[in-house]
Parts: sequence; structure tokens; C-alpha cells
Amino acid sequence: MRTYNRLLAGAMLMLAALAAPLSVQAQDMSDHHRVQRTVSVSGEGIVRVEPDQATVRFGVVTRSEDPETARQQNAEAAARAMNAVRDLGIEERKIRLEALRLQPWREYNPDARRWIEKGFEAVRQVVVEIDDLETLPTLVAEIIEQGANRLDGIQYDVQDRDAARNEALVAAVTNAREKAQLLTQTLGVTLGPVQTINEQSFDFPRPMMRLEQAEMAMAKDASAPEPDAYAAGEIEVRATVHVVFGLQ
Repeated sequence: MRTYNRLLAGAMLMLAALAAPLSVQAQDMSDHHRVQRTVSVSGEGIVRVEPDQATVRFGVVTRSEDPETARQQNAEAAARAMNAVRDLGIEERKIRLEALRLQPWREYNPDARRWIEKGFEAVRQVVVEIDDLETLPTLVAEIIEQGANRLDGIQYDVQDRDAARNEALVAAVTNAREKAQLLTQTLGVTLGPVQTINEQSFDFPRPMMRLEQAEMAMAKDASAPEPDAYAAGEIEVRATVHVVFGLQ
């Protein structure tokens, strides 16, 4: 009888030992398949910054019946315009020649309804970067007076783009959290920790001077630059993020 009781007790202990891992495994599987409650939101951040940098593209165009004369006149006019830029204290590394072309010059004759060969045209395009926008009106007026006869565009920018980008991202994340808090408070649940966060888009435009503004600038001489014609306004930097929060 004692032997039977010992065998029975041993068998019960073995069953208990086998059942324990099964119970833990079943609990783990239940936790694994449990649906995580989350709330998913998008946030947008907008930051407005004033430009402090500009890229000016101007051209020198000369024409002549003789190609060498057109080229020589162009080189002389371009040299005067670039020296005017240097005289304003702009570093050499911020002045570069972007294009130089010598090509046939033709004009359309509406009476004959055909293009007429007139000679040759030399075109030189120069790019100048400036970090002081207060000198922009004087710069344009000076290069026009010294030989530039085409203003191809003025593009505005910000030197510290990373700072503006980071500020927009912080605003976007803050906006996302505010949205999530509004949703959870409305539904009577508690906002939990962040599960995932992704940057969706980032927009940092570089505004250009309008065509009519460029024409105004070309019409002025160095003695009467018009600062208002170069007002760039503000640059609107936008960032969007997608954030998933857990719910408690």
C-alpha cells in the first residue's frame, strides 16, 4: 500500500511538472496574439523664416557681324561687370562663370517670312552668391551699368537650412501629439508611449524674383536702386510626420 501511494504521488508530481510549461506557453501565445491598441496621427509643422542669402544670375549679350568682335566685346563687358561685383567685397569663390556661347545671330523677317542671318551673338552667363541682401539692389544696378544687359533671375535662400528644418520638424511632432491627445481625451482613453514615428515630407522652397520685378531692376541705374523691388518676403518651411502612439 505504501509503495502504491509513493507511485501515485510521483505520477502526480510528473504531471504537474509537464503541465506547468504548457500553461506558461499558452499564456505567452495569448499575449502574443493580443491586439495592441494604438492611435495613428499625422502632424504638420510650418516655420516662416526671412531669407538671408541670394543667388543672382545675369548675362552679357553682344552681337556683331564678325564673330571675333562679338566675342571680344562680350569679354570686355563681362570683365567690367565682374569687377563691379568684386568691388562690393564679394569673395571670388562666390563668383562663377556658368555659360559661354558664340552662336549665329538670326532675326525673323515677317515680310519675307524667313530668318535672316545678321551675324554672331556672344552670350556669357555669370552667377553670384551674396550673403548680405542689403547689397542686392546696388549689385544689380552696378553690373547693369558696367555691361550686363540680361537679368536671368534672383533666387533667395537661407544659410542655416538645418536650423529651419529642425524647427519645422519639432513643430510637426508637437502638432501630432496635440492631435493624439485630443482624440484620446474625447474617447476617454489614456495616451501611451510612442510606437513609431516617421518623417513623411519636407518642403523648403527657394523663391525667385518675379519677372516684372526683374524688369524693374533692369530699368534702374546705379544711382537709383530700388530696394522694394528685391523684397523676398518670408520662406515658408513645411514638415510632416506620422506618429503611432500606444493606448493605455
